[in-house]
Amino acid sequence: MTTKLLDLVLPVRCVGCRTNGRLWCETCATEFGAPIPVHRPALDGGPQACALAPYRGPARDAVLAYKERGRRELAEPLGAAMARALPWAPGARPDRDGVWWLVPAPSRRRTSRQRGGEHMTVLARSCAAELARAGPGVVVAPVLELVRSAADSVGLDAAARAANLAGRVRLRPRASPPRGSPVVLLDDVITTGATAAACHSVLTEAGLEVTAVVALTSAG
Repeated sequence: MTTKLLDLVLPVRCVGCRTNGRLWCETCATEFGAPIPVHRPALDGGPQACALAPYRGPARDAVLAYKERGRRELAEPLGAAMARALPWAPGARPDRDGVWWLVPAPSRRRTSRQRGGEHMTVLARSCAAELARAGPGVVVAPVLELVRSAADSVGLDAAARAANLAGRVRLRPRASPPRGSPVVLLDDVITTGATAAACHSVLTEAGLEVTAVVALTSAG
């Protein structure tokens, strides 16, 4: 039975606290707050990474529901939380014309197809829409992709994650911002930092300046 069909026959429950009435309640929404710096060896020498919440409790439940369980309705509140935090993320900034360039972290193609699309691109667009309401110009640039040989990273340690991604993140040139543009990399979870490090390397080689990495949550 699909998620939408279940919603017709069962009460809607918050994915965080399981209370009835809303998919993501106002109390659980406070789990995502101001950006907190995240330090990982893989990110040494790169841009400052930060997260809006630890990967536990309602925040973890929301990420899993959105990413793994098809609750794409969560893109709006999660994107709004990211939009509120983005201007305060250490290092994050727009270009000289006041335009924010948002680059979503890529997913494996097979996984994206199973989930109904690249979840971080959808989330980045929701974040952009919220930012735009406040006035700034915003562009979502889905310039990164994973090659098919990249394996699922679940269960891999830091070294294995880095090896799995080595040479397997690549640029989509036609979607790239102008050279020299400051960009913010968006992700759902920072674990070892291997994904952010690999993305940073590719973007830097393309002549872009990654000013910050902003994730919904950090694990570990």
